[in-house]
Amino acid sequence: MYENIIEVIILSAIQGISEFLPISSSAHLILVSSLYEFKSNSLLIDISLHLGSLFAIIYFFRKDLLDIKHNKRLLSLIILGSIPLMVFGYILYSTDLIYNLRNIKVIAWTTLIFGIILYIADQSRFDKKISTNLNFQTIFFISFFQILSLIPGVSRAGITITAARILKFNRVDSSKISFLLSIPALSGASFLGLKDVFKESIEFNYLIFIAIVSSFIFSFITVKFFLNYINKFSMNAFVIYRIIIALIIFVIIYN
Repeated sequence: MYENIIEVIILSAIQGISEFLPISSSAHLILVSSLYEFKSNSLLIDISLHLGSLFAIIYFFRKDLLDIKHNKRLLSLIILGSIPLMVFGYILYSTDLIYNLRNIKVIAWTTLIFGIILYIADQSRFDKKISTNLNFQTIFFISFFQILSLIPGVSRAGITITAARILKFNRVDSSKISFLLSIPALSGASFLGLKDVFKESIEFNYLIFIAIVSSFIFSFITVKFFLNYINKFSMNAFVIYRIIIALIIFVIIYN
């Protein structure tokens, strides 16, 4: 019992922290899985972890989301920016092509390459903001970059922040764009997962509750920390971290 709880909390930490930081959650899950096979890991647990992150980001931006009712333009841009990811994600999921991308070598290279691209994009000194510069053209550009996040190791947060920084948005607003786009992305991932779960018998237990709550806590703390951090510092620490993770995976592959 206690072993299962510890496993779920570890998975929650991986999900909550890596989902919103530009460091690739899939790379971390592969790394941890190579060291230890979680007995508690399942599709329902995975969905619960995503739901916890979804609830956290909605709660964190609750004021902004309520204001969206009075800002239909921002709402329409977020919906528009999510369509390409959902379309391509559904195609890859329904054709099982998405499983062919779950290759540890691919993850190692994408973690490294897109970390370097993030570093280059983060050198921007311009200060564009959501309120004045987020429009059809910019969200269209970011949305097609977000499609790349379907490749494990790219990182959805990392690639959307990279795209926004290329467009000269400041670091905080680049991250807010990424966070707002994560709401439809997490909702879509949870929906697709629940679709499979409902085909089988569903057994709700204490691990599901722990997964949602702990993922919520880790996700909320991560978002708050990240926004405070990038308001003062660059993305360099995350770039260095990605390079280290990639090198560790390379060692695992070729050792």
